[in-house]
Amino acid sequence: MSGLIGKKVGMTSIFDEQGKNIPCTVIEVGPCVVTQVRTEEVDGYNALQLGFDDKKEKQTTKALKGHFKKAGTVAKKRVAEFNGFDKEYKLGDVITVDLFEEGEFVDVTGTSKGKGFQGVVKRHGFGGVGQATHGQHNRLRAPGSIGAASYPARVFKGMRMAGRMGGDTVKVQNLRVLKVVTDKNLLVVKGAVPGHKNSYVIIQK
Repeated sequence: MSGLIGKKVGMTSIFDEQGKNIPCTVIEVGPCVVTQVRTEEVDGYNALQLGFDDKKEKQTTKALKGHFKKAGTVAKKRVAEFNGFDKEYKLGDVITVDLFEEGEFVDVTGTSKGKGFQGVVKRHGFGGVGQATHGQHNRLRAPGSIGAASYPARVFKGMRMAGRMGGDTVKVQNLRVLKVVTDKNLLVVKGAVPGHKNSYVIIQK
């Protein structure tokens, strides 16, 4: 799938022709530089490696400096590989938000917000143990029984319990592109996108 790397700016809402208020996410997309061209002969597959968002030289290793120098660009904070582009690109080419069109659908991949250590009610949507009557104390949001007895004498793998929540790679599919603002490299998509403000996301079409 072809696509670009972007940065989540934040959420807003816009009105459509019928006057309906639509929640949407603004993403700064590109410009992305082609930092490597993968070919069938050399790498065994065809793809483009794209770089996004400039990085300070002092924070870049010598190996990466040389890698980006080949493409004739400064070091980039994020790189990702894409394939399936309509036209051919070569090393050093710049791909902008023009790749997307209004009305088409895109998939957005990002890292969800970290929630820390959470209980089963928040993490898995458990109902808790029930009402606070009949002498019940301090059990409202507890997981309750986890089902093990003398047989099988263990807890099955995958049992839904309390634990670290968030910070996962999440892909949201089929978000409609509402606006493409080419002069500011902005893409406005309908709905929510995983991650906090200024987090990196990958947009594929």
